[in-house]
Amino acid sequence: MSRPELWIVRHGETEWSRTGRHTSHTDVPLTATGEDQARRMAWALAGVRFDLVLSSPLQRSRQTAALLGYPNVTKEPDLAEWDYGEYEGLTTEEIRRTDPGWSVWTHPSPGGETADRVGARADRVIRRVVTEATDRALVVSHGHFLRVLAARWNDQPATFGMHLLLDVATLSVLGWEREARVIRTWNLHPSPGATRGETGGGPAAGPS
Repeated sequence: MSRPELWIVRHGETEWSRTGRHTSHTDVPLTATGEDQARRMAWALAGVRFDLVLSSPLQRSRQTAALLGYPNVTKEPDLAEWDYGEYEGLTTEEIRRTDPGWSVWTHPSPGGETADRVGARADRVIRRVVTEATDRALVVSHGHFLRVLAARWNDQPATFGMHLLLDVATLSVLGWEREARVIRTWNLHPSPGATRGETGGGPAAGPS
């Protein structure tokens, strides 16, 4: 089994992420801002070679992948966002009106996925990456799922993802220190005037 780096990109802004609405299976597109964010990310990644490139099947991730230079990206169903069930399309504030203190990390989402189910999907993605990639893999996916993916990469429970803030249109790199899997970089934004390989800070955005 190889020890490839896993580069993860959260897709660009959508109207629902901009307004904090929980978005799993609703197939919303990128906004014009989200498209610009993906183009800046493409320049930051220019010249980086990936053995394997995977995307969530949802269009906001596939659009981002296409703008990164991968219009024929391989769709991986396990990279879909956490299914919020009956809370799809609602903001946290709206959910808490009937479910006080609700958090996707600590409370059930009626009709949706549990943290353990999302963690199992993340484990399958990790197995695919370490099996099929030699040096470096890229995945494009969603905020909550990628936080779970990073938690599982580090052998932590899926709910550890609550401690890993992840904004839209960001790059993170998961790697290795000898035999141990580690987080090398996290939540990097390409700066507005980014040149090749440069990143910078940026604003947060809501659930994807």
